[in-house]
Amino acid sequence: AECSVDIQGNDQMQFSTNAITVDKACKTFTVNLSHPGSLPKNVMGHNWVLTTAADMQGVVTDGMAAGLDKNYVKDGDTRVIAHTKIIGSGEKDSVTFDVSKLKAGDAYAFFCSFPGHSAMMKGTLTLK
Repeated sequence: AECSVDIQGNDQMQFSTNAITVDKACKTFTVNLSHPGSLPKNVMGHNWVLTTAADMQGVVTDGMAAGLDKNYVKDGDTRVIAHTKIIGSGEKDSVTFDVSKLKAGDAYAFFCSFPGHSAMMKGTLTLK
């Protein structure tokens, strides 16, 4: 089973994929995020955040208030299944999470929680 994915977030406010499938045979799953653009993280920073689809908007709203120093994710937010830090031009970050946190049939969303980005930078994650 392929238990990781490489994703890019660019200066055009786009992720390189809008759908991720996690094989239920995986014990853990790793997301490797990179930023091939030229803009710094305070201007065009990106992260990768995973929640249920239902929780996405609340996490985005609370993340904005948390600010850049907190990677636009509220401290201790139990709705967040996994997230990377905010990265800028030329930077990389990875996050690994337990696949046991996912349930088959549930709708999951991944997105960038940098203010204003989630409208374009989002996708679905499915356990199969």
